[in-house]
Amino acid sequence: MIEIGLAILVLLILSGFFSGSETALTAASKHVMHSAEQNGDHRARLVNKLHEDKERLIGAILLGNNLVNILASALATSLLIELFGDNGVVFATIAMTLLVLIFSEILPKTYAIRNANKMALAIAPIIHPVIMVLAPITLAINALVHQMLSMFGGGPTADENREAAEEELRGAIELHDGDEPTVKQERDMLRSVLQLNEVQVEEVMTHRSNVATIDASLPVEEIVKQAIASPFTRIPVWQNDPDNVVGILHAKALLREMMERGGNVGDLDIMTIVSNPWFIPETTLLQDQLEAFRSRREHFALVVDEYGSNMGIVTLEDIIEEIIGDIDDEHDVEVVGVTAQADGSYLVDGSVTLRDLNREFEWDLPDEEAVTIAGLILHESRRIPDIGQCFMFHGFRFDIVGRERNQITQVKLIPPNDEDPEEMDEIIEVKD
Repeated sequence: MIEIGLAILVLLILSGFFSGSETALTAASKHVMHSAEQNGDHRARLVNKLHEDKERLIGAILLGNNLVNILASALATSLLIELFGDNGVVFATIAMTLLVLIFSEILPKTYAIRNANKMALAIAPIIHPVIMVLAPITLAINALVHQMLSMFGGGPTADENREAAEEELRGAIELHDGDEPTVKQERDMLRSVLQLNEVQVEEVMTHRSNVATIDASLPVEEIVKQAIASPFTRIPVWQNDPDNVVGILHAKALLREMMERGGNVGDLDIMTIVSNPWFIPETTLLQDQLEAFRSRREHFALVVDEYGSNMGIVTLEDIIEEIIGDIDDEHDVEVVGVTAQADGSYLVDGSVTLRDLNREFEWDLPDEEAVTIAGLILHESRRIPDIGQCFMFHGFRFDIVGRERNQITQVKLIPPNDEDPEEMDEIIEVKD
């Protein structure tokens, strides 16, 4: 009888070990374990190895846990039946339920949650051989489970797994909370990195109307004068038509040629020193374009639409700014696109991008169908508004302040008022 009691005690301890191991190994931080492995901790290496096949890990632990729980319950039932007769079944059920629940489940799992990393490192050398011993049975059970799952639609695809990993990262970024400027900047940078494969170059490019270009037919002295006066090192060169870009003039190439000629550029053919233009579709994703910049070792590309028309330019700096924010150097020309008003509204230039507004003020203006604030108004209103007209959608109010021909140049934007939830309704009002 004493031997049976001791056997039950040992089995309960083993059950607690398996329960705590499951919680500790699944809750252990991947980043902490990876860092520890890089520092030479062999226990962390074992933890990471176990994480590589979670199905086998969970299957082996559950198998071991159920075996010891069933055996402990059987021994307890036989012992109490011997002591109390048929009533021993009831007593055994109550006693084992309480013992397993408290000492084999809640207690070890609570401890494991509070000390996940520490416990995972401690038990990894012990649980690893156990998993190896139970591997044949676990593999057979997993094969049966996979067969049954396939009958009901199967498991997640590779794309679903990738999306799940990205969502996990996004969730971790959102948990990086705080109102400090540094925290906000870090959060924005991490968000932007994950969005590189979602944002097209047309959303970050410099529109053709704001691109400095040079007419190749101008006298070479005038070309040199414009190149020196420009704040940019790379300038598109066109012939006959501004859409017909035939090359890219690099300031260094121009200066090098001037030095070789002793400053005399009277007979210089500008087309001999320009580089070939690189055209990319406006639908190119930033992630792909960043890789293309790196592989080609270039920093500058011309953006064209589906008809081949020149839309603007995109640079390596534009993509980097999407990640870390605006980079201002001594040659940058500051353009004020958003002006805060005393009443809480903002005067916004029509060319200001929705991504910049969302990033700066942590708004959630939709940027799927439009790039700029003017484009959003046109998309939502389905009209070219007049000055004085007012629109309200997505919780924001848009007052048209400036317009040139068919282009919205300035908008008074009023953010949602949290104290008045009725203003959040997606309606459109027009005021003549």
